[in-house]
Amino acid sequence: MNFLKKLFGGGSGGAGDRDGSGMYFYVKLLRCEDVIRVRVDMNNELSLNDDATGYWVRKMVSGSNYKCSHAELNVYFDMSRNLQNSEVQGGQLVKREDYEAWMSKQQA
Repeated sequence: MNFLKKLFGGGSGGAGDRDGSGMYFYVKLLRCEDVIRVRVDMNNELSLNDDATGYWVRKMVSGSNYKCSHAELNVYFDMSRNLQNSEVQGGQLVKREDYEAWMSKQQA
């Protein structure tokens, strides 16, 4: 079972969960309780950085509530497309479990 978790990215408990060609990040927005799942398509959304030593992507994140702030997620990868760093302005990265708990609360 642990082999499958490592292979498919499950159980990492946060940013960087994978599915095929995608990587997921979970962003909690400021000024509200919304937790948004953001998918980065590793084949189509990455841009080569200025010094050609890796890739990066910027994603704008917004919630469903007018009270929520907008967030900007910046993710950096090496030339092999391995995650190097991620940062959020207007929010914070949280674990997948936080997203799942928020989704459960929304469905209740």
